[in-house]
Amino acid sequence: MSKADSVLADVLSEKKMRRTLLIQMVTHTLRTSIAVAAFLLAAILFSSVSSASEIYTQHKNIVYSEKHGVALVMDIFEPKGEKNGYGLVDAVSGAFYSDRGKLRDHEKAKMFDIMCSRGYVVFAIRPGSVTKFTAVEMLEHLREGFAWVNANAAEYGVTSPDLGMLGASAGGYLTCMTAVKSAEYPETRNLKAVGVFFPPTDFTQYGPFKVNVQNEDPISKAARNLFFRHNYQSVTKEEVDETLIAYSPARQVTESTPPFLLIHGNADFVVPLQQSGLMRDALEAKNVPVELVVKEGGGHPWPTIHEEVVLIADFFDKVLRGIEPAEK
Repeated sequence: MSKADSVLADVLSEKKMRRTLLIQMVTHTLRTSIAVAAFLLAAILFSSVSSASEIYTQHKNIVYSEKHGVALVMDIFEPKGEKNGYGLVDAVSGAFYSDRGKLRDHEKAKMFDIMCSRGYVVFAIRPGSVTKFTAVEMLEHLREGFAWVNANAAEYGVTSPDLGMLGASAGGYLTCMTAVKSAEYPETRNLKAVGVFFPPTDFTQYGPFKVNVQNEDPISKAARNLFFRHNYQSVTKEEVDETLIAYSPARQVTESTPPFLLIHGNADFVVPLQQSGLMRDALEAKNVPVELVVKEGGGHPWPTIHEEVVLIADFFDKVLRGIEPAEK
């Protein structure tokens, strides 16, 4: 073989080797892509199957109102089994955010499983988040949600006009505030029973904190964002005090406030147990039926909170349906 032929053979051999290597790389990439796609498809299918409940049908993102071009939505959990004719409103909010993650927290606590297994239709209303709305606006949104429920609940098998309401943490606050003002608004006058977990109830005395909207402690900052977002630098102390009293449910209880069940852990370092104690005392002072259940060692929340969700279901059965809980 001549030198030129030898050089040509080397070139051809190198080209063949490169082509072979390229084919192997493409094949490996395709196999990897197919494997990833198959994994993702399996994950999606598994998620769809695992999230499907045998207890309820979930109707997602039902629009109940609109603000500033933003849709306000609820999910409706409709029992697949026998319905008892009653509806419950769940105020979905945590740290005054109402994204779908907060709804999933309620799912993990088995709220919808437990309530729907008793035959209740649950209207899980998301009143908006603090990044967009104040607490005052969130309360208005909840009333609009109530109006929607009153107008449409029959379509989901609700036959009684009386409603129960539940919530936890920020959702507990919004529930408490809705309840103490329920007699003032036609859309909430049919609220007849309230069950809440660890709610803030009095911004004028919140554990060791004294609220000052100019300060940077967590409670003062929260109050500023909730009530004085647009004018906190110019608001007077008198205006702050007046607003905090007006929007502290423990300061607004009346004889018309519906019966309450409060559940709170004694190891809660986010919302002190004192807050439920203040609400209980205010309700008792107005002769409103109330019970405070203290969860020993309970934080915010606790791993077995579904056990206490059962207590709220028992409470709704008793107050709304006149059914005493079975002896355990």
